[in-house]
Amino acid sequence: MMKNKYILLLCLLLLSLGANAQKNERINIRKGNRAFQHKSYVKSEVYYRKALDTNKKSSVSMYNLGNTLSMEKKYSDAMKMYQSAAKNEKDKSKLASIYHNMGVLLMANKDYANAIKAFSSSLLNNPNDEETRYNLALAQKLLKKQPQNKNKDKNKKDKNKDKNKQNKKDKNKQDQNKQNKDQNKQNQQQQKQNQNKMSKQNADQLLNAVMQEEKGTQNKVKKQGIKGNRLEKNW
Repeated sequence: MMKNKYILLLCLLLLSLGANAQKNERINIRKGNRAFQHKSYVKSEVYYRKALDTNKKSSVSMYNLGNTLSMEKKYSDAMKMYQSAAKNEKDKSKLASIYHNMGVLLMANKDYANAIKAFSSSLLNNPNDEETRYNLALAQKLLKKQPQNKNKDKNKKDKNKDKNKQNKKDKNKQDQNKQNKDQNKQNQQQQKQNQNKMSKQNADQLLNAVMQEEKGTQNKVKKQGIKGNRLEKNW
């Protein structure tokens, strides 16, 4: 008889402790929600973590903490909270909110492929959410643009590469023309030394020819040159 009484008292004690823990969890969640509404994100984070300490599997605390961490720009930690909440939550409407917020974070990180998966999972749980449907369409559109941007950058690099090649080619041509000019000058000097006398008229003609050649070379080089989302609310 006494043994049965002890068992009964123990059961009552455990029930009391469990009820007290649930009460503390709800109190901390409410306090966290109030702090969040007042944009006191550091305080709300503390309260949600206290609620989690009371109940390690509280998807409500995980989800709300994820929202708080997102507002604090702790995106990696926020994503972990959403993932944990999704594993523990069974309610379809709440799951839709979790996946929606995951999609928002992934969009902010320009991870459009995984954002599409998250928004799709959200719509599977709540097909009537037009905001999620819009975000899904936007993510799909942005994903299609990504390869185009890469190709555009590649074409730009190729164009710059071709331009550098052409500039190098033009420079080599200028150097060659300069060498030819120097060689012509040397030949002229040698010719002058071999000749006993050169008239002023012949010298002027030769100088004009050299100037015309240089001008033609510069014009040729010029012709060939290339001128330059919004998060779902807390529960």
